[in-house]
Amino acid sequence: MIGWIVLALVILAIVASVAIYNRLVNYRNDAKNAFAQIDVQLTRRYDLIPNLVEVARKYLQHEQETLTAVIAARNHAANALKNTEGSGGSTGVGALAAAEQALGARLGGLYATFENYPDLKADNQLAALREEIASTENRIAFSRQHYNDSVTEYNSAIEQFPANIIAGIFGFRAAELLEIEDIADKRQPVQVKFD
Repeated sequence: MIGWIVLALVILAIVASVAIYNRLVNYRNDAKNAFAQIDVQLTRRYDLIPNLVEVARKYLQHEQETLTAVIAARNHAANALKNTEGSGGSTGVGALAAAEQALGARLGGLYATFENYPDLKADNQLAALREEIASTENRIAFSRQHYNDSVTEYNSAIEQFPANIIAGIFGFRAAELLEIEDIADKRQPVQVKFD
């Protein structure tokens, strides 16, 4: 009789372990899929930026340094994304976040430069590209939020008992959140003072 009880407990432990393992795999795959969505949107933005720079180039003859800096930041961010792609977002996310932040700063500088050129601001092609990039930025923000939610759920699952034992045995490692500081958040509101 005791043999049957032990056998039932062993079978129960195996079934529970398989269920926990499968749940962890689902969470990990959800996080990888969420990162793939970020990848699609970032790649889309990286493809739009050279077009934006090319349209601006004909108006910004004296701003070549600004244009070059935007393209260099874009290339750096694209390379950071490539280095992160193979891991599904499990490694290299910090470098990608830093590159994205630098690219955002450069794009902000380029947009500020546009303000000094009324003809450029009125260009329909430029306006369409800026709108497309803004739309893509919104999609990136949504995808990043979904990714961070998926990673948080995955990380929580691998830290909880008894899943942490299975996670340790099968090499499940915590994934990094994609945290990009928004340059706009650092801007101070304009102070209006009447003397």
